[in-house]
Amino acid sequence: MSTASTPLETLVDLAREARDQAGQALAGERASERQVAGQLESLGRYRLEYAQRLQQAMREGIDPAIMRNYQRFLDSLDDALARARQALAAQQQRVGQRQAQWQQEQRKLSSYDTLVSRRAMQQNLKEQRRELRASDDLVNGRLIRERHASSAP
Repeated sequence: MSTASTPLETLVDLAREARDQAGQALAGERASERQVAGQLESLGRYRLEYAQRLQQAMREGIDPAIMRNYQRFLDSLDDALARARQALAAQQQRVGQRQAQWQQEQRKLSSYDTLVSRRAMQQNLKEQRRELRASDDLVNGRLIRERHASSAP
């Protein structure tokens, strides 16, 4: 963090840091979401392949005990898929929360940036007025000197 010279600049620096941290947390949650979604997809593919193997075995003729084993394993895969879907939904909720947090921090930073801009505009306006008064004073002083010089005998 840079050293700020005014309290408002300090607030801007702190808000920027909070926004950046929220962004990093959001990125981490999104990476986790992609990982969980990938695991769910892989598990779904595996379940499909295993179900196809069962179908093939049933076409070729299968022992009832082996068929029950296939079905139990498919049931366990279905349970695992349900848990993976729940995990993905929970992860998506965490992503949503982190995104809302990042947006809140961004709004705060934008508010402070707006204040900084307004303050700078006010400062520029004051400076312009001061320069205009100084210029007017110079012009008026010259006019007064010229009048005195022209009215002198």
